[in-house]
Amino acid sequence: MSTPLPSFAPSASFADAPGPVLVQPETRRLDGAVREAYVRPFAPQVTHGSLADLPFDNAEAAPGAVVLSRRGEDGRWSDVTAADFAGQVCSVAKGLIAEGLVPGDRIAVMARTRYEWTLLDFAAWAAGLVTVPVYPTSSVFQTRWILQDSGAVALVTETAAQAAALGPELDRVPDLRHLWVIDKGHVDRLAEAGAHEPDGEVAVRRGMLAPDTLATLIYTSGTTGRPKGCALTHANFFAEVDNAIELLYPIFKARTSEEASVLLFLPMSHVFGRMVAVACARARVRLGHAPSLKAEDLLPDLAAFRPTCLLTIPYMLEKVFNSARARAETGGRASSFDRAASVAERYGEALEARHAGTGPGPGAALKAARAFYDPLVYRRIRNAMGGRVKYAICGGSPLGRRLASFYTGAGIEIYEGYGLTETTGASTVTPPLRPRLGTVGWPLPGTRVRIAADGEILLAGEHVLRGYWDPAAGGVVPAAADGWLATGDIGALDDDGYLTITGRKKELLITSGGKSVAPAPLENWLRSHPLISQCMVVGDRRPYVCALLTLDMDGVTHWRRMNGRHPVPAELLVKDPDLRAILQRALDEANKLVSRPESIRRFAVLPVDLTEAEGHLTPSMKLRRDAVARDFAAEIESLYER
Repeated sequence: MSTPLPSFAPSASFADAPGPVLVQPETRRLDGAVREAYVRPFAPQVTHGSLADLPFDNAEAAPGAVVLSRRGEDGRWSDVTAADFAGQVCSVAKGLIAEGLVPGDRIAVMARTRYEWTLLDFAAWAAGLVTVPVYPTSSVFQTRWILQDSGAVALVTETAAQAAALGPELDRVPDLRHLWVIDKGHVDRLAEAGAHEPDGEVAVRRGMLAPDTLATLIYTSGTTGRPKGCALTHANFFAEVDNAIELLYPIFKARTSEEASVLLFLPMSHVFGRMVAVACARARVRLGHAPSLKAEDLLPDLAAFRPTCLLTIPYMLEKVFNSARARAETGGRASSFDRAASVAERYGEALEARHAGTGPGPGAALKAARAFYDPLVYRRIRNAMGGRVKYAICGGSPLGRRLASFYTGAGIEIYEGYGLTETTGASTVTPPLRPRLGTVGWPLPGTRVRIAADGEILLAGEHVLRGYWDPAAGGVVPAAADGWLATGDIGALDDDGYLTITGRKKELLITSGGKSVAPAPLENWLRSHPLISQCMVVGDRRPYVCALLTLDMDGVTHWRRMNGRHPVPAELLVKDPDLRAILQRALDEANKLVSRPESIRRFAVLPVDLTEAEGHLTPSMKLRRDAVARDFAAEIESLYER
């Protein structure tokens, strides 16, 4: 995998951007194709200190700066200054010390995205501890496994029910000595318990930490088998966030009359959420937390907090778009919305062409059309996100060219990224003013991206983990002996160093005719349809490709209402000929993306959705293909019956 490549081609600089000068990736070619891309670091490597210093550095540099906002029980948001947050971090850290936790101990946190998560993270680091996130939706078995494998001595749960569910398993977790519950006020009690500890003890603990000290163990959700603990250091986070802050200056550095703010609603148990929280602390960008992704909960939080940037996944942007269209159709404005969507897509594509130097940008007629539809359509979409959103960082899976260009044209600049837990978040990201829609951008500064002979993406850089946690081996074992992390993803680099993700190596289907099929492009396209919730393409060692579909019930309810149909049981709904005809047309459109041997020939509509609770999706909304194939084996077999 680490076969030497020819020397790097010279890179180009772009000075027309309002922030730091962008440097196009240096590239290496082999057999006529770009096989490696590299962007030199924008930020110097951190040589001393740790993440635990950030709250205290902020309090010293700008004690009155608002660094967080906290939602109270009445739903109102109150600001937290840098000085206040540092004081809270110190108090909770002293409580952890008073409870007998020693440097290097692991403390697990099982909670939704809320203020206490970030407080506990920094307090644990200030006490010299290692945090271990646990998804609040994890099963008792999964939670016990993580606690056992990590050797956690303490666990903080959000609710008493979560703690009670673990009761029968606690005897099997011998290292666990402390169990605290956020909803019972135990975080405040920790602060009270440490009141007698001197502040100097926290300073001593912080002084013991170095960049290469272990900061967190994040267990990959995985699609099969037991998760592995990714051992990430303080240096990994610094390399990630410092370069991201320098690159994404419009989000973290640009200062106007409106201060930058981020409302985080993605799970903090995932590396993406943790990385963003650290980046906001590092850049002193106001951060808020929203614990629920449900529209009825999230929309009021967005309206009250009014962020300038959202961290999101394609699923959320697809839902916003489809919901907006459904509302327009209900009001008899479907054709107007579709025209507005077309204008936004063309506007976004024209902006892309201008930035790339391949076109003049939006013409007068297109500008006029966009201005006409802005108050009618685009502003309403922005208002649904709080009214001030200018940027969205999207990861988890490819967003797709159509939606990326739509949101760009609607006034929300999209930064797509690609990365893994093992890379502390993003390894590639859309560079400001250099979008290439449909790609996941350039290498993050300091990152090397290589395409192996079989198409697998390999990554290297200071943000890549040193290894996986293995208590049987005495700690951390290396992740990649040759310095290159094999991602398991398949992709390609274009001539300018932009990366496109085409699928998962292990998910490639090989039909009985020998045709290799990457299911991701088809699945991503179909999942964006308003009537489709999930899609899984099948066909490995089969004569042709088929698909399992599940229905988006919000979209189906709207479709029924618009067509005067009465609700029917799910087993009858999936056989509705009119509904199946709409789905067939969607498949026909998706099949235009691929060759005939790769196209979907038949499909089955499942009577239930694929959910994390049933074990069919990971917490980050990825398919657990083995579980889906097992539980719906009969439906798959029916697709190949003659």
